Amino acid sequence: MLSKLKDKKWCHEQYVKLEKSLGMIAKDLSTYPNKVRRALQSHGIKLRDKSSAQLSALKKGRSEHPTQDKGHSEDTRIKISETAAENWENLSDKEKKAHAERARKQMENLSPGERAALQLAAGRAVRKAADEGSKLEKYIAEQLTKHKYVIEYHKRGLIPNDNLEVDIYLPDLATAIEIDGPSHFLPVWGEESLQRTIRLDTKKNGLLRTSGVMVLRVAQKRQNLSLKIMRDTWKAIQTELIAIEKKMPPKSERFKEIEI
Repeated sequence: MLSKLKDKKWCHEQYVKLEKSLGMIAKDLSTYPNKVRRALQSHGIKLRDKSSAQLSALKKGRSEHPTQDKGHSEDTRIKISETAAENWENLSDKEKKAHAERARKQMENLSPGERAALQLAAGRAVRKAADEGSKLEKYIAEQLTKHKYVIEYHKRGLIPNDNLEVDIYLPDLATAIEIDGPSHFLPVWGEESLQRTIRLDTKKNGLLRTSGVMVLRVAQKRQNLSLKIMRDTWKAIQTELIAIEKKMPPKSERFKEIEI
């Protein structure tokens, strides 16, 4: 069996075409992975780096995605999320930059087909987010409903003769909640698009306040959201809603931005 390791064509087929891991090939031959590694190197077969090996394992179903739901309880997921968020926040700028550089290199190491598949998935995610609302927006809507607030999702018609839409409207409190993602602050789609978005947001704020509506804008400037961040955002919104229930601010003060 070990004689197969001397066959470059066989090794190439097992490792490159079939995308078997060193461990799998070693198991088939009743040997150890390092012996397979040396054989591949002797044939000039380029070994996969760690990220490529993980991607191959995921694709072949040999490994579980690290972010896939493992059936944890909500409390456990919150603790995991809070720990991850805390660890990230405690990283130095140098460490964050190194993390970003590793991610960039992982992308560069992907084959054209793998990169295209990721881009396709990302495009689908963007379209899905546009259709269903942002992750944070849905989470806030769920919390509002859970706490017995009456909400109108993607409400239109608040302003006479204007078809503007607000993300979440609470009719009992005459309060609009807008969830603004990074594209409201960063030139994600270009500088011209950003400036147009800013103008529209400013106009919407003015129209709503003039009509007596309280505006709560959540400025989601982070590229990544943890469950802890979403929970903290909900707590901030809930605090504002409790204050509004006690006393609606005068029209000149019916705007509040919550930055996360």
